Amino acid sequence: MPRNRFVVKICSSLVNCLRPVCVVLLSLWFAAHTAVAAGDNEEFTAQLEAIRKANHLPALAAAAICNGEIVQIGVTGLRKFGDDVPIELDDSWHIGSCTKSMTATVAAMLIDQGYLDWETTLGEVFPEWADVMDSGWQDVTLYELLTHRSGAPAHPPDDVWVRAWGQHGTPTEQRKEFVETIVAHPPEQARGSKFVYSNQGYAIAGAMLERCTGRAWEELMESMLFKPLGMKTAGFGAPGTAGEVDAPWGHAGTIRRPEPIPPGPQADNPPAIGPAGTVHCSIGDLARYAAFHASMGATAPGLLSRTAFEELHTCAPHELYACGWCVEPREWGGGSVLYHTGSNTMWYCAMWVAPEKNVAFVAATNCDSDLADDGCDQAIKAMLTRVLGTAVE
Repeated sequence: MPRNRFVVKICSSLVNCLRPVCVVLLSLWFAAHTAVAAGDNEEFTAQLEAIRKANHLPALAAAAICNGEIVQIGVTGLRKFGDDVPIELDDSWHIGSCTKSMTATVAAMLIDQGYLDWETTLGEVFPEWADVMDSGWQDVTLYELLTHRSGAPAHPPDDVWVRAWGQHGTPTEQRKEFVETIVAHPPEQARGSKFVYSNQGYAIAGAMLERCTGRAWEELMESMLFKPLGMKTAGFGAPGTAGEVDAPWGHAGTIRRPEPIPPGPQADNPPAIGPAGTVHCSIGDLARYAAFHASMGATAPGLLSRTAFEELHTCAPHELYACGWCVEPREWGGGSVLYHTGSNTMWYCAMWVAPEKNVAFVAATNCDSDLADDGCDQAIKAMLTRVLGTAVE
């Protein structure tokens, strides 16, 4: 059974009636802004294949966006180790904790629309829990949850985690039960006092969004983010159909003995912590999402205010973490760049976004061996050289 792990290596509004128009325009926009020369892409794919082989990965995918255009994209390898079904460009990859910035982005959209505020507290959203909620949680804010400064625990109590794996009820019901049980215990730290990376904190944030809107987190993600950005392959949990090899499989085990994990409820962490990291999508769709942040919303005008982007991208005081993004200075990015990695122990994903240069780089593989992060890092460094002419050590 996978553990509660979406790895981060910290070193490492549109009006509803206009939304269908926005979706159509975005589809046309991206079709017109995909500039990958066939020969160049073949060369890039060959480069990815060499990286894949060197790091013993079942498959590898990567894409780069510059000024809203997909300028490099490639996939190579097999959907399943020991099988001969090749990976395809539109195949989906589990992105783990790279989901976190998506949840934070939807939260920012809801703030723009007036559903809640960055300073909305847990006690305000769930007043009926006053008798069961530990007093340390009452004043915890949405912003503190999204920046891992809420006091939410790094790991849930064992009995709570076992119950979450039972997956009883709808995803929203599962989250509500999970969160209610978490907040019955004292916070791990006093709110605002210390950075503690926590999937539980994002589950709580997701439950707050659900309560404030009356809509499931999954529905909010689909209607407010995936559809407007044209992310047609995006979904939740491990991709693929049980018993089929119609999508990449995740892999456990080691680089010498990778173990394919068939798609199904046990191939990902439970929906209770979905807002922390259960999204899957194609590498092209992940690049579209990254482009939205790199362009500060220019790829989807009106979807999110510039003020909201600035809030999402600004670190919490005395930290190197913003709302779902690690933030560090990089010369190649012209200043601060955003990045995050994700894994559910069977997949690995990495995103780097440079708003100052309007460029973004994403990579993913269907395993989380010791070399998975190396392979994705090498793919991103290769794209940096190809797109920006910058060699990165």
